[in-house]
Amino acid sequence: MTARLIDGKALAQQVRARIADDVARLHADHDVVPGLAAVLVGGDPASKVYVGMKKRASEAAGMHSRVEILPEQTTQEDLEALIVALNEDDAVDGILVQLPLPDHLDPRRVQELIVPAKDVDALNPYTAGRLAIGDPTFLACTPYGILELLAHAGVDAAGANVVIVGRSNLVGRPLSVMLTLKGRDATVTLAHSRTRDLAAVCRSADVVVAAVGVPGLITADMVAPGAVVIDVGTNRTDEGKLVGDVDFEGVSEVASAITPVPGGVGPMTVTMLLQNTLEAARIRRGLPPR
Repeated sequence: MTARLIDGKALAQQVRARIADDVARLHADHDVVPGLAAVLVGGDPASKVYVGMKKRASEAAGMHSRVEILPEQTTQEDLEALIVALNEDDAVDGILVQLPLPDHLDPRRVQELIVPAKDVDALNPYTAGRLAIGDPTFLACTPYGILELLAHAGVDAAGANVVIVGRSNLVGRPLSVMLTLKGRDATVTLAHSRTRDLAAVCRSADVVVAAVGVPGLITADMVAPGAVVIDVGTNRTDEGKLVGDVDFEGVSEVASAITPVPGGVGPMTVTMLLQNTLEAARIRRGLPPR
């Protein structure tokens, strides 16, 4: 392998240590302990794992962690009533609803109900709109983590050609906006399933971000020599192995730097959720962000 490994796990440990220090100072100086509430509906195994990771990470950072587990048959009305209660709970600074929800529930209505001041997952349309006009409140956690990984790897986004493969509201769309804000100044192409000659588009990039959920979609012949590759994909093979959207072995022989799966973007997603919760706790109390 010739590409340098961008170690998200190691960076996450560094950032979480800094967050824990900030939480301790916030408690010591202002008697405030940030609180994160996670809502899980049903028993989806992967969702249970993700919520457990978030709970452990928030507790390790010195935050209050609250997990609300609701049965699969929970009605929209009962779920919305819980969100209203969490909105009104002063001990809760951040609210996240673990997706996907059971099919009979409307996730958009739930996301719209979370008050923007506690929208640490950055899924409320108000939060997305603030980002779109260049005045963001909270940044979506996975794109936020990608920005941190690029900065840590010494990648200067200014003037760089960035191709993002995938246009989801969780990753592709918000990341494309974040990278074009003043101060980052990248030139971004948001590619997707209808993009013509995806391989040629990707080869034009200084940075390729793969976020579509298709194992091994990005191959070595789609990457320019020396490009930086960020793999957001988390896919399970039939053998149970976790793999990304990038052919890691092949692309590693071409790229200058690459994130692994696992251990790349994933740990940073949870880390930036903690960062957002810390900032929410400060802002809600009129304290300046750090």
